[in-house]
Amino acid sequence: MIYRQSESVGGIMSKVIGIDLGTTNSCVAVLEADVPTVITNSEGYRTTPSVVAFSKDGSRLVGDIAKRQAAANADRTIFSIKRHMGTDYRKKIDGKKYSPQEISAMILRKLKNDAEQFTGEQVTDAVITVPAYFNDAERQATKDAGRIAGLNVLRIINEPTAAALAYGLDNGQPQKILVYDLGGGTFDVSVIEIGDQVIEVLATSGDNHLGGDDFDERIVNFLVEQFKETDGINLTKDTAAMQRLREEAEKAKKELSSAMNANINLPFIAMTKSGPHHMDINITRSLFESMTADLIDRTVTPVENALHDAGLKKTDINMVLLVGGSTRIPAVQEKVRRICGIEPSRNLNPDECVAMGAAVQGGKLGGQLTAGSAASEIILMDVTPLSLSIETVGGIASRLIERNTTIPTRHSQIFTTAGNFQTSVDIKVFQGERKFTRDNKLLGNFRLSGIKKALAGTPQIEVTFDIDANGIVNVSAKDLGTGHEQSITITSSSNMSEEEIERAKWEAEVYGSKDAEKQDIVNLRIEAGQLLQNTEYMLHEHRKDWDKQTKKQVKEACQRLSKAIGRSTPEKIDEVTASNICEAKDYLENTLSRMGI
Repeated sequence: MIYRQSESVGGIMSKVIGIDLGTTNSCVAVLEADVPTVITNSEGYRTTPSVVAFSKDGSRLVGDIAKRQAAANADRTIFSIKRHMGTDYRKKIDGKKYSPQEISAMILRKLKNDAEQFTGEQVTDAVITVPAYFNDAERQATKDAGRIAGLNVLRIINEPTAAALAYGLDNGQPQKILVYDLGGGTFDVSVIEIGDQVIEVLATSGDNHLGGDDFDERIVNFLVEQFKETDGINLTKDTAAMQRLREEAEKAKKELSSAMNANINLPFIAMTKSGPHHMDINITRSLFESMTADLIDRTVTPVENALHDAGLKKTDINMVLLVGGSTRIPAVQEKVRRICGIEPSRNLNPDECVAMGAAVQGGKLGGQLTAGSAASEIILMDVTPLSLSIETVGGIASRLIERNTTIPTRHSQIFTTAGNFQTSVDIKVFQGERKFTRDNKLLGNFRLSGIKKALAGTPQIEVTFDIDANGIVNVSAKDLGTGHEQSITITSSSNMSEEEIERAKWEAEVYGSKDAEKQDIVNLRIEAGQLLQNTEYMLHEHRKDWDKQTKKQVKEACQRLSKAIGRSTPEKIDEVTASNICEAKDYLENTLSRMGI
């Protein structure tokens, strides 16, 4: 096989990055001396929140900065866009409707910029991962998002497969592993065989609407009901309050993975004529487990289905690999032990291993692996997650490709006409496991014309399905009598047209530099606010310890910074205001330093 080598300025081969585009958080990695290395973002973190926000002046905020301002700008902040990929969902901001591809592209562009800062060179090529159970429309939408972000997407690969690739680097001995991937918005399970330098996916299954977001939502619903009982206030009508609840719910979920109790303390969560209302509620691990037990139980059937399709029993599995942040939940780990009968592995960081595997695949495709290295010798064989069929008489889904078929693959089958003297047939392509097409997902359709007139059942029409290594479907139909042929690369009606993609790419370029400048300014305001909050807390804590003069000077410095911050909002801040905040911030820091605080 020949791989295309990407070049940057000066003819030096540029790096191919691996991206885990997650529902809650995203991660990017690159190969360094044949070893996948996670890239730290511009904020200093190894993962980036998959959050996008639009400030009132039209600026776009991505990642940590978008997440931090969410409570004050809830209506213009977008979370979990991955759950809408491949659909006709649109988020309307300032009169413009943004598709999931465009929002995802903003996240991808930040990851691209962070990678360029890390490597010191331009990055153009990437391997992006998707849930194994993503259908064709969702995969195509992900690829479109990459294009809008200015990336040449060399390959779309399944998340569990990428994790297995990262695991297989150091564990190449023959074995069968089960990858249990519970992320922020999706659940996948894949049965994978690691052989002699071959990683082969035997079967995959999953649930595209099950993940950490659902666990958070259970906590939020509990808090809303508790507050309604104690204070008689329905918080669901307050978008800012609900965003604060979601943030605290996520923190509580994480805390309960290591502690038996989590306290949710939200002062001034609501305001009525009687005054402010505060929330102070404890959640125990046992309570959390009881309210989410059914969510965890939903992972059992996909595991059983994947094992069945692979022709294996749980006793045939040598290792269970946990992937996705939600697998840190103790009850999830216990469920895995019960259904698989073995202790799951913790060899890899569940938040990072998918991006690392994608980086390895990127290195292979980019020809960047050292000849003879372990990774360069590994062959990756993935599968298509859902069966593909066309509609025949009676609305029957006639399958051409069964689920869990190794890709890339190509399969043809002969069909004929249902009526006398038909000169054309409509080819409708479906994805799914149900017998009737009405219960499956329509991927696309096209018309084959020019069929020679004949009695029903006479013409021979060859329909061919071709699935590439990205899992994207191409379908063609040919009348063997006349030689007339028609083909289509399946794209869902919810996907973007070529014109829309090009326009979105142009907008991404235009906004790119402006957004980077704006992000620095907004970051300054957030940092100043945190400094002010911390100092006021210290002032309160040491009100009896500090002398009168110290307290006076610290109060004056705090008031100066508070006044500067008060002239702006998180979503609207200009350079003049930023300069005033910077001066006031420096003054407070110098005051504290001078006093040895």
